[in-house]
Amino acid sequence: MRCLRHLTGQHRTAATNRQLGSMLAFNAGAINAGGFLLINMYASHMTGFASMLSDNLVLGNMQLVLAATGALLAFTAGAALTAVMVNWSRHHWSRSAYALPLLVEAVLLLLFGLMGATLSQHAPFAVPLTLLVLAFTMGLQNALVSKISSSQIRTTHMTGVITDLGIELGKLFYWNRTQSPLESRVLANRTKLRLLGILLGMFVLGGLIGALGFKYVGFIWVVPLAISLLTLALPPLFLDWRRILRKKALIKAKAAQHTF
Repeated sequence: MRCLRHLTGQHRTAATNRQLGSMLAFNAGAINAGGFLLINMYASHMTGFASMLSDNLVLGNMQLVLAATGALLAFTAGAALTAVMVNWSRHHWSRSAYALPLLVEAVLLLLFGLMGATLSQHAPFAVPLTLLVLAFTMGLQNALVSKISSSQIRTTHMTGVITDLGIELGKLFYWNRTQSPLESRVLANRTKLRLLGILLGMFVLGGLIGALGFKYVGFIWVVPLAISLLTLALPPLFLDWRRILRKKALIKAKAAQHTF
């Protein structure tokens, strides 16, 4: 429990950021895979939705314009909700600053699984509603990891990760002349390179396992994903809740002593 509490606590280290980022990158890859199988769209791909919005405004396809606008707004709303919950938790709860968004994400994953298992793709509201839920979930998660790592880690899309990975690989293979001064040499950040490789690998692995799970098991596959998030979120929330109850009990006890 102590290890899980540290993963979502206020006091961050490079190791806890890496561990949590890896788990959430796996989770994002799996969710994207499930979303694609249901609605034929990658819910975390906001660049694609922004392009879809522009293209279909020109083409006059208002249905896709509305879908893209909804995805962009839902992703933004999810990120905004994370900011509200994290800042509120920092002021009120000491241990679970980042646990509330994970709890909400777990609930949304279960909702996505329920929708995927019960809604028909031919229903007029099924695809748009599922897209909004997934985009909101991805915005929630991406903002969480961004706040945890001071915008150093992204987990829901890999464009920035692969770009940074390429930059560090370019530095790694750069040939420094032996006579060049040490301060002017190009050196790769091997720690960052390792982190980027882990994030990309976990995202791809999550997508592979998620696609296999959703294809052969069905949308009940979201249950283990949701349980993994609950495992991260509930221990620190429980400790903070217990601390609040103790504080209230102490206040009542002091008030009772004053009455006598």
